[in-house]
Amino acid sequence: MDREPRSGGDVLPFAGVELGGTKCVCTLAYGPGAILAQETVPTTHPNETLPAIAAVLERWWSTHGFAALGIASFGPVDLNRASPTWGHILATTKPHWAMADVAGRLSAELDVPVTFDTDVNGAAYAETRWGSGKGLTDFAYVTIGTGVGVGLLVNGAPTRGIGHAEIGHLRVPRLAHDTLPSGCPFHDDCVEGLASGTGIKAALGDVHVSTIPDDHPVWDRVVSAIVAMCHAMVATTGPQRIAIGGGVMNKQPHVLARIEPALRESINGYLPLPEGAPYIVAPALGDQAGPLGSIALAQVALGERIAEPA
Repeated sequence: MDREPRSGGDVLPFAGVELGGTKCVCTLAYGPGAILAQETVPTTHPNETLPAIAAVLERWWSTHGFAALGIASFGPVDLNRASPTWGHILATTKPHWAMADVAGRLSAELDVPVTFDTDVNGAAYAETRWGSGKGLTDFAYVTIGTGVGVGLLVNGAPTRGIGHAEIGHLRVPRLAHDTLPSGCPFHDDCVEGLASGTGIKAALGDVHVSTIPDDHPVWDRVVSAIVAMCHAMVATTGPQRIAIGGGVMNKQPHVLARIEPALRESINGYLPLPEGAPYIVAPALGDQAGPLGSIALAQVALGERIAEPA
């Protein structure tokens, strides 16, 4: 492959890949207002999916060129650059993907800076650059879908420690009358087990979330779990705003409106939540938060390369 990127202009765009459980979205863009190309690749076997993504990147590299590559992946993933398995998917339940070398296989032929992170951390970056968290340094992006994922930025960077912060698996108090099953095989009382689409189906059977009435008591359980999670984040890292999206929230928008009043009641004046604007919001980038998250990660990669000492 030609190792010198080519572009018709002086400023190169960014390339990004968002790996999801059912599909991967490849994006070539400068930002949300300048998306040059976007292609979808089905998530099947890594030996099929990764070469197909690499072919898209190779084509863009040859025809447009790009300044950096951002990869935002489902997890769990190894985010430690000093680790021999950095850029790999770890012990996922998705068949065949455990220990897949995502970053290595997608960047092997590209002489550009690369950042690899979780899909929710990428989306959090995108929302602070262009969306509901614009200009904020401490921000949480939450997705409530099949599972519960949280991208948590503290002082402008995602939390690290021993790995990605699995806030969706915080154990929270159940409502006194809630004896319905959890959707999490590890915890009977975590946020994901109680509030995710999987948790809702565990409680009610194989239902379509969009068909559940607004006044069904299952929403009390969902709201309670999400509020407890938000209370924990406020009391620990203190995000300046929390954006909550995902399939459950998109299909049942009334749930979002219940969370901030319940959170303020839970905090009970002990901590000063920001006033004058909504604190709990929907992601401003909508369905593009994930794909644009990979572009935001590419921008981070380029920034880190520029900041490296000569």
